[in-house]
Amino acid sequence: MESQVRGGTRWKRFAVVMVPSVAATAAIGVALAQGALAASFSVSGQSFKVSADQLVGYGFEQYGAIDSGYTLDGKKTAHPVAVSAFNDASITNMCQSVVTPDIPLIGSVTLRLEAGGAGHDAVTAHNIYIDVADLKADATFEDIDIGVAAKDAAKGPGIKSGDTANPYGFAQQATKATLTDVKQTAWATTAGTFKLSGLHMSLSTGTSAECY
Repeated sequence: MESQVRGGTRWKRFAVVMVPSVAATAAIGVALAQGALAASFSVSGQSFKVSADQLVGYGFEQYGAIDSGYTLDGKKTAHPVAVSAFNDASITNMCQSVVTPDIPLIGSVTLRLEAGGAGHDAVTAHNIYIDVADLKADATFEDIDIGVAAKDAAKGPGIKSGDTANPYGFAQQATKATLTDVKQTAWATTAGTFKLSGLHMSLSTGTSAECY
């Protein structure tokens, strides 16, 4: 961490926030295309990539946790993650991609989801939690507190129910966070409401269609 200054401090390549995961079943895709998916959902078991031109979030907090899931062959797995949460977030020109490898007779298949691009409203999310493994971005945080106990972070939505997290562990929070040129890898997401304007979802063989 490069600095611990309050206010509009800028950190490049600071591993914090993200945007929602690829979550892509056909049913979820149809629901999002029609408007808002007004129910919580989560996805785990594979990592996925997300890019965005900009994310503006209000009521931010971040704490450490363990993401548990299963590999594609059914084995249990666990990953240390930084859980980033927002009360509300707005995302411009979002892209999400996940690769399913080793499909018989086909090889790898990439699922790509795009929304909030030119000519469309930004993607919006409410009460969103993302389990992040890696993130690169330029970031500005307003009214930031660094080094609070996770249980005492009160600017965001709080520790997610069911998370494997130490309530007395390190956390940070901010009233507002703005990230630009976002590139991240994540393992899971949960959102209360997630609305994608101009949704486009596609499948292609190989990995060339990944977001970055």
